[in-house]
Amino acid sequence: MFDILVYLFETYAQPGAFPETAVLARKLSAVGFEQDDIAAALEWLSGLERLGESGLCDASGVSASAQRVYCAVELAKLPVECRSFLYFLENAGAIDGILREMIVESAMALREASVPLDRLKIIVLMVLWRRHEPVDMLLLEELLSAEDDQPSFIH
Repeated sequence: MFDILVYLFETYAQPGAFPETAVLARKLSAVGFEQDDIAAALEWLSGLERLGESGLCDASGVSASAQRVYCAVELAKLPVECRSFLYFLENAGAIDGILREMIVESAMALREASVPLDRLKIIVLMVLWRRHEPVDMLLLEELLSAEDDQPSFIH
């Protein structure tokens, strides 16, 4: 699924270039992605779109000085390096509290028991991309960095 998400970002990076779901499914199949992975990726993206429409994006109740406290389920699913990365992004001004919550909700929607940092980075990229948020080139490089690389935010 994550290979498909990266492919979609690379192929449809421009706003408005994203085709409708049925057309997209056919294109992904023609490129060679497996049907199960295509269905999972499109379902996850659909959930991301619904999340954006759900009112979570209303910033009226979010304070800039608010601190995020993770519940036990979130702590289990998002390892410390993921939570640290989100903290880093927020403190660097790359995301705000609303985007952080969208990222956390999107990560929690995955069926995996734990979300590794490389997958969280792709989730961050997808949330920023689908919300048409500007992505700094250095941040883009960090989000697309290989999982074996030492995260630059820890140094």
